[in-house]
Amino acid sequence: MKPAARLVTAAAIVVAGLSGAAFAADVRGVTDKEIVIGTVSDLSGIAAQLGVSNSNAFRLAFEQQNAKGGINGRKIRYVVEDMQYQVPRAVQAANKLLNLDNVMLMVGNVGTPMNEAIMPMEFAKGVPNLFPLTSARSMYEPLNHLKFALNSSYYDQIRTGLKYLIETQGKKTVCVMYQDTDFGRDILAGVRDQLKAQNMSLGAATAHKPTDTDFSTDIAKLRDAKCDLIALATIIRDTNQILAAARQIGWTTTFVGAASSFDTPVAEAPGGVSEGFYAATPFLFVALSDQRPEVQEFTAAYKARYGRDPNVSAQSAYTGAEIVIAALQRAGKDLSGESFVAALETINDWHDRFGSPPLSFSASKHQASNSSFLAVVKDGKWVPVTTGALTY
Repeated sequence: MKPAARLVTAAAIVVAGLSGAAFAADVRGVTDKEIVIGTVSDLSGIAAQLGVSNSNAFRLAFEQQNAKGGINGRKIRYVVEDMQYQVPRAVQAANKLLNLDNVMLMVGNVGTPMNEAIMPMEFAKGVPNLFPLTSARSMYEPLNHLKFALNSSYYDQIRTGLKYLIETQGKKTVCVMYQDTDFGRDILAGVRDQLKAQNMSLGAATAHKPTDTDFSTDIAKLRDAKCDLIALATIIRDTNQILAAARQIGWTTTFVGAASSFDTPVAEAPGGVSEGFYAATPFLFVALSDQRPEVQEFTAAYKARYGRDPNVSAQSAYTGAEIVIAALQRAGKDLSGESFVAALETINDWHDRFGSPPLSFSASKHQASNSSFLAVVKDGKWVPVTTGALTY
């Protein structure tokens, strides 16, 4: 090779190397050695029972993947910020993750109003919002190439639960108790639309703040309206308080909630006040005694890492984390937010280790599933009402 040719070749190699370095430097949250992923969670507020377990499971899955060598030579750095279930704190936390930590992705952000407040900040920087810990329709509607939901929405869930109970138990007077928030109003819309589909009218409704604790007046109002089925747009604490208020006056009407109230603390509420309470959920909580090796592997690893048993939000987050890892792997070494989104949209007919409905995405579909299960509390535990998932 002539000297001039050698110089040209060497220069080309240098330029190529610089281009690769520039690419790594220019891609948000991605270096040659790491991928930065963040979560805005509730670690100390009214939804901490859900938020802590959710972020714990994401962290566990990412740590496990790092122990295997990471993803295409990169390790995941996972950063979680506490917002105490308050919108202003959520905005502050997201600002820190976006502008100081320079995250590539945000996963499992907690709460409907919190996600709605921070998504514009994410999208302005090209950061995807993945699998938030809320089932609001706004997490995937209207279609935006940067927002993805993992499961059926609250709207889907409550419609599914109402349809089943009205048709199988002959319920006549359907009422609703809802948090006066975007979350609660999403479920309220589902109640109204399902009643319209059944040619029924809403019997009565009450609204409350997330911080309210006394529901005696609301319960009295609905009892006077002779409600025989009450849909709850509630989380954990207010679910238990409402059920306790009803039982305190000896009223044993039927209550049904969504995934927000499908958790162990509800099933194990003191005094058995939740006995007979229904919840529609996109996934069933897998019992710790489940002998499937893949389930035992998860539960053992979670307990070893955190000193406690996983709950349903941990289970859901672990599925989400496994899908994130798969999409990162598919995106290859030239990783960016756009290549990740393109890879995620190729996930089709995904079956998780817990027996959830098949999960699929595409360029025109960013909600992985709209199917739900129905469960009921029996003897302090959640028991499936049907063997398969339902729709409306």
